[in-house]
Amino acid sequence: MTNARGIFDRPIAEYVAGCLLDFAKDTHRSARLQAARVWRHRLTEDLAGTRALIVGTGAIGRQIARTLGALGVEVAGAGTRARGGDPDFGDVVDSAQLAAHVGAFDWLINAAPLTPATTGLIDAAVFASMRPTARLVTIGRGPTVITDDLVTALRDGQIAGAALDVVDPEPLPEDHPLWALPTAVLTPHMSGDTHGWERRLAQQFAANLERFEAGRPLENTIDLDKGYAAS
Repeated sequence: MTNARGIFDRPIAEYVAGCLLDFAKDTHRSARLQAARVWRHRLTEDLAGTRALIVGTGAIGRQIARTLGALGVEVAGAGTRARGGDPDFGDVVDSAQLAAHVGAFDWLINAAPLTPATTGLIDAAVFASMRPTARLVTIGRGPTVITDDLVTALRDGQIAGAALDVVDPEPLPEDHPLWALPTAVLTPHMSGDTHGWERRLAQQFAANLERFEAGRPLENTIDLDKGYAAS
């Protein structure tokens, strides 16, 4: 079994960077004010100098780290084991201990694959440990976040906002409370879907098919025990 590693890394990283800029520069509120024809000057935030913890240290998480680093964001990672000296993250903490670490960060970027270990990983304990000024950006898989806990955290002001490209359930029902929360930004699972992705995916598949037919090792093979393609 293989996956599409490398096809969506850069588009998703750009999407995440856009979410951080959207929150920092308050552009979603600017759009609402423009629609209401209201001229309201206000101060915005600096993105450079903030800190982001990226959950998921695979190819997508690494591209996110590099992209945010170019914007002056200090990044760290959360993965299956704690370690130091990582070329993209510097320090990597144990994602099983996420609540013990999130309080040191302004951004929690969820790029985790869906495995038994990550299902419900971001829960009420994690939200309670985050800074009230911090935001969540999630582009991995919806069930890695407990949606009811997220709704409560946003309503109660435990966190300042959330940008969600994936949710649970998906698609989000029309009557779901997330739609009406002013600090939630929702997109329909499209962060990696840029023009030409189908062609790039077909080319990757064809190249792997040639390897398969020739009896050569395949690229992007899945570790079936871990549930993802190991770095």
